[in-house]
Amino acid sequence: MTSGSAYYSTVLREIYERLYQHFGPQGWWPAESPFEVCVGAILTQNTNWRNVERALKNLKERGLLEPHRLAKLSETELANLIRPAGYFRVKARRLKAFLGWLLERCEGDLSALAEIDTETLRREFLEIPGIGPETADSILLYALERPVFVVDAYTKRILVRHGLVTEEADYSEIQGVFMENLPPEVPLYNEYHALFVACGKHYCLPRRPRCPSCPLREK
Repeated sequence: MTSGSAYYSTVLREIYERLYQHFGPQGWWPAESPFEVCVGAILTQNTNWRNVERALKNLKERGLLEPHRLAKLSETELANLIRPAGYFRVKARRLKAFLGWLLERCEGDLSALAEIDTETLRREFLEIPGIGPETADSILLYALERPVFVVDAYTKRILVRHGLVTEEADYSEIQGVFMENLPPEVPLYNEYHALFVACGKHYCLPRRPRCPSCPLREK
């Protein structure tokens, strides 16, 4: 199959429709503000969302989920508060690096980034220590509402098992499958990514996948 083909567009649309009909709208990303999305995107690295929610709750209860307030914390103080998210010392450093960039770039005002084109923003995000493609794209899509498709382990696993990409496919190649064959629509990319997560958690498991009951099973 060739990226950009009518076949890819048809298959991707069919996958989306099947997942949507089965799971319904996911309402993802759960957050009260774009800044919370950014923090959550960093905290969710290498952990599950339940742990992230516990860490975010710690910050919310102390009124710290705001760029300037969070930046005033020492790295040690921040690490202790986000401990439930795991790898808390590493993630504290990454959050501090992101906060440093955010305060310098736009004085902590995410809305000011609206004037910066997506490609430039993505490049700058990737230059921040600890911010990789998935985290950068999650911030772009969910916090800043840019039409950038987020690829994660669930996405790759499902596409590999259905023969749409190879095991060797990297992040940009998989992302291209979607962005070259689907319209650049934020709601579509948002829902599609969330549906892949739901499918990966319930059916397309790393071991013992539940293929017979999967909504994407061959009919």
